[in-house]
Amino acid sequence: MSTTAHILPTTEIQSPTDQASVAALIRGAFESETPVYPIGGGTCLDYGGVPTLPGLGVSLAKLHRVVDYPARDLTITVEAGVTLAELSKHLARERQRLPVDIPRPGEATLGGVVATSPSGPRRYRWGTMRDYVIGAMAVDGRGTLFSAGGRVVKNAAGYDLCRLLTGSLGTVGVMTQVTLMVKPIPETSALISCPLPEPRTAERLLDQLVHTKTLPVAVEILAGPAWQDDSALASEGFARLVVGFEGTGDEVKWMVATLADEWSRQGVSTTATVADRKADALWSRLTEFPVVDGRQNGSGPLVAKLAVLPSATIALVEMLRRRMPECSLQTHAGNGIIRLRVEVEPGEVASLLKDRLRPSVEEAGGQMVVMSSPRGTELGREAVWGPPGDGLTVMQAIKDRFDPKGILNPGRFFG
Repeated sequence: MSTTAHILPTTEIQSPTDQASVAALIRGAFESETPVYPIGGGTCLDYGGVPTLPGLGVSLAKLHRVVDYPARDLTITVEAGVTLAELSKHLARERQRLPVDIPRPGEATLGGVVATSPSGPRRYRWGTMRDYVIGAMAVDGRGTLFSAGGRVVKNAAGYDLCRLLTGSLGTVGVMTQVTLMVKPIPETSALISCPLPEPRTAERLLDQLVHTKTLPVAVEILAGPAWQDDSALASEGFARLVVGFEGTGDEVKWMVATLADEWSRQGVSTTATVADRKADALWSRLTEFPVVDGRQNGSGPLVAKLAVLPSATIALVEMLRRRMPECSLQTHAGNGIIRLRVEVEPGEVASLLKDRLRPSVEEAGGQMVVMSSPRGTELGREAVWGPPGDGLTVMQAIKDRFDPKGILNPGRFFG
């Protein structure tokens, strides 16, 4: 049985070959009030709430054409079913890339990536998917094809529907085509790390990075058992600090040496540097950390994304390390984003969230979203997303405008 069949209550799955066919399928579903579940590569289907209403699966896998690629303009327009690996191959021919870290790029499709808006360690320098989507085409809950943005970077006409679609989990429209801003591929990269024996050391070194002469693209703090098998990532005490650089060979070499010297002046006596091809493997490992293992056999850890003010990051990491020593953490320290992974039995997830994890996050003034949980876990919408905020009424009004019968991905997000 496929992963899709494990997660989505689909009675059938259709694979349209063009945008008009997608619109026709959703138009028919609108008329019959049949739930519609968009399917890309299936890598993030367990993100968000668990749908329960039987409905139609719409696979975008056959929409994978490159529509337009004016490389000199640093933009590309492709259909939503192209995988990130395929997109990277097209861009690499012109020495360009989409500098957003996407887990499982060989399976993840662009439409799914825009809908879920993941990000990884490079978000410190390069941002998230919202910073790169400049145009899109999608089908709303009535089966009407609409466009947003355009094919140029400077486009400020009308409402910013691209930002509305990005991260909406396919609840306001089924993405069929995307236009992206892209960047040149750097010549090389390297990562340098050092142990953090205690929280005060972490605070001191993060403060120092605000004034560093270098230009980091990633600032990560790692802790927990998931990292202990790699000397460049393992923490000898509280955690480990990892800083990544990209650029020309001379630039990267200078920045690594400069940061090592700055750290030495701060009392750091031991550092580890990973460069060249080994750096590629390390970037990949950092990117893949949130991915759940064992999806096919129904097992897997609880994975959550926590967000706090960057100034509160270390305090929350310290609290989590004290209250949940069995968890593994990846912190995008410059952005206040913490990804937590912990092995837990399905029947214990709800109590762990309610009694230990969410109170810790709220105490730090942050928010938390469950990214995935062991198969068999039963979580309500509030357990996944947290208490509804003041913006729920506005979000629901937008949802009703684009999807008046509530057929697009019901149960995943809101409405």
